[in-house]
Amino acid sequence: MTDTIIVAPLLIPLFTAIATLLARRRLRLQQGVSLLGSVAYLVAIAVLFARVVLPVGLTPRVLVYQVSNWPAPFGISLVADALSVFMLVIAAVVTLAALVFAVVSIQPYGQRLSFHSLYHFLVLGVTGSFLTGDVFNLFVWFEVMLMASYVFVLFYSGPEHTRAALSYIVLNLVGSAVMLLGIGGLYATTGTLNMADLARRLSDPATYGIDVAPVLGLAALLFVVFALKAGLVPLHFWVPDAYAVAPTPITAVLAGVVKKVGIYAIIRLYFTVFSTASLPVFESVLHGTSMLSFFAPVLFVTGAASIIYGGLAAVGSDDLDRLLAYSSIGQVGFIVMPLAVAAAVSDPELRVLGVVAALVYSGAHALAKSLLFLTSGVVSASFGTSSLDQLGGVASWRPSLAGGAFVGMLALVGIPPLLGFFGKLFVFNVAVRVLTTNPVGGQLVLAVTIVGAVLTIAYTTRLWNAVFWGTQTRSTTGVISRRPLTIQLTVVVSLAALVVAFGLGFQLVSVAAHAAAQAATDTGAYINGVGLTEVGR
Repeated sequence: MTDTIIVAPLLIPLFTAIATLLARRRLRLQQGVSLLGSVAYLVAIAVLFARVVLPVGLTPRVLVYQVSNWPAPFGISLVADALSVFMLVIAAVVTLAALVFAVVSIQPYGQRLSFHSLYHFLVLGVTGSFLTGDVFNLFVWFEVMLMASYVFVLFYSGPEHTRAALSYIVLNLVGSAVMLLGIGGLYATTGTLNMADLARRLSDPATYGIDVAPVLGLAALLFVVFALKAGLVPLHFWVPDAYAVAPTPITAVLAGVVKKVGIYAIIRLYFTVFSTASLPVFESVLHGTSMLSFFAPVLFVTGAASIIYGGLAAVGSDDLDRLLAYSSIGQVGFIVMPLAVAAAVSDPELRVLGVVAALVYSGAHALAKSLLFLTSGVVSASFGTSSLDQLGGVASWRPSLAGGAFVGMLALVGIPPLLGFFGKLFVFNVAVRVLTTNPVGGQLVLAVTIVGAVLTIAYTTRLWNAVFWGTQTRSTTGVISRRPLTIQLTVVVSLAALVVAFGLGFQLVSVAAHAAAQAATDTGAYINGVGLTEVGR
């Protein structure tokens, strides 16, 4: 179904970025334009969500916009299905909250010079990544997103920032080169880069003269890039330094949104596209012929390693920002673990449930971790340090800040009725369900998730005791002035309220997540929605 509303979430940040650049001589005007653009972006996403997912009870739609009216697979396709809009809702909420925080926390000179235009280009890259219907343009939107993030990591230009930025840039440039190599190989092997057409051709490779074996190798190459973007172990080492030096609102967006682009790419390409390819040679080893089953152990190993390493590193960290950064590594492991189960099983219902668990956990993590990073920004700016040894008593200084952070920590732990509880519940439900079909695999998944849950309790307890409890630390910076502090506290409390509200009203989140998971796993609906016909029909 063609609908021009798909273009709105791309045009709004593009025009906002240009407008804020033109208005840079007048800071108030620039800030107003930036905030207005972010609100308009949220409204556009809400309309798109309503068009695709609502009303509840009806089959979700697949909206398509063919750029320049070139039909698929020859032109550029923008595709908005339930999976795309689910991720866009997460992006819209987090980026608006982070921008409000940034307006009162970033120095005026930095805002006038580049912050707002780069911020909206970052949002543009994220949005394009979620909406693109072909693999090459996924690479293009990745680059738009990364170019803005490069500047943000180097935003304050100190020695530590330069070192972290150099590592971040070099690593991602190598990743981009690998991604481009994989994309070129896919085109040479299959003759297409349109995702729907690629899925259609891989479902019947003989008709199109495709050798599936090279596609597996190219898919593995792309997986390395997506794992890098998501910060999965062993490609995680850029995360702590980049998160520690970037401006606080950007760190919240990197953890809450940008990481999810890597997760989205894994779900979209491997569950929607590559799952149609069959590899009978691996059946005796992998208990399945789908190419997707090949990636199940890879997802499990990277997810398990991320959970354990991230949790242990967070427990041992003495710096607030780095503790939260290592926590993000561990929490992404929780997102990937149910995807490993979904990739391994042949039961369609359990596969959908695994993707649902990953999506619900993604939403909970985006909100909770964003508010915790913003809380860290308030604490660091007010007390002049992020060292756990030099902090304490923040709860007595600002109870509202402590309350918001407490909700975020409880969400990570998984306490009802918060949204994080349902994320944890779905992850454990998937682990228990797989026990009946694969006892050994189910026990491994359950063991890793239990250990990860214990580690989460350990580092959140340490964080609360070190920063918010105990004797109040004296401010070394004169504390943030009243108006900026009030706005920052309002942002933190608002995100905490959303964590509670989405938990209490989980029915809508559940409907959206199930629709998104169904869209990710129903390749036929995706192919037909783009305007192509499945092979054999």
